[in-house]
Amino acid sequence: MTQANHPPFRPAWWLPGAHLPTVWGKLVRRMPAAHARIERWAMPDGATVSVARVDAPDPDAPVLTIFHGLEGTVASNYAQGLMHQARARGWGAAMLIFRTCDGRIPETPRLYHSGETTDADAFFRRLIAERPGRPLVASGISLGANVLLKWLGEQGARVPQEIRRAAAVSTPFDLGEGSRFLEQGFSRNYVRHFVKSLKVKAAAVLEAHPTMPVDAARVAAAERFWEFDDAFTGPAHGFAGAEDYYQRSSSLGFLHAIRVPTLLFSAVDDPFLPPPVLDQVREVARENLHLVPEFTPRGGHVGWVAGPPWRPEYYMEGRVAHWLAQHD
Repeated sequence: MTQANHPPFRPAWWLPGAHLPTVWGKLVRRMPAAHARIERWAMPDGATVSVARVDAPDPDAPVLTIFHGLEGTVASNYAQGLMHQARARGWGAAMLIFRTCDGRIPETPRLYHSGETTDADAFFRRLIAERPGRPLVASGISLGANVLLKWLGEQGARVPQEIRRAAAVSTPFDLGEGSRFLEQGFSRNYVRHFVKSLKVKAAAVLEAHPTMPVDAARVAAAERFWEFDDAFTGPAHGFAGAEDYYQRSSSLGFLHAIRVPTLLFSAVDDPFLPPPVLDQVREVARENLHLVPEFTPRGGHVGWVAGPPWRPEYYMEGRVAHWLAQHD
């Protein structure tokens, strides 16, 4: 698969290592809102989700769809950055905000997770029904990248023709390996941050839906991803436990079936995933020419900061938009 040239990533010299680029964008960057409004969409199970929208001047212009990462929100800087990229190109944009990530407790007894694709499917189908034939270009970040790739693999050759290209960024291709890798060194800080947030949400959902098949005491005691997923994510969503959830939800097992040109954009030094997993992804991509792996040596997790400290640049957003702009 050929593609137009794009400038290579040159990491910022003032953010060495993997962790500083990972946290810089979240803690320091400030982004103005790009979306025009947030809509509430009904899902097939009776719940509603929030969708942030950017309108295009031309109703037939492509729409950039965005799936955010774990505990992301509409205010996530990378999401706003991608929506600004869409506006600059005259595209529309639609960002699915996963359940609870808009501050609302779902009307039905479940949250979102790395393998949950029914909301993504309904989201795509509604966008297509709004204007059949309008091109959709899809992006997913971290957890949202896993969701996107899993959905594309589930669809295989049946994927709607409106979906022209996709880009998956910092994907946790193997959830089990990623969970274990995050238990090392400084990365434990990410785990503590996310698990604390997830436990608060799980407690609120359990209060609203007390018949869920979940042991609340085990959820409250969880300190690692595996413990939380074994106590809550697994039983709440029909899995036998954490290992079953990881095995059935990891996008690595769905890559072979993807039939949409898809950029797999990751950094080898991503602190959320061990590098050998990327070797497995390369092996699959050798057999599936719809996949284009692009693994930079540096960049961290959803980092890729370039430029000088007085004018930092966020390479990933331009790279993804450049790739998606080459749709047929």
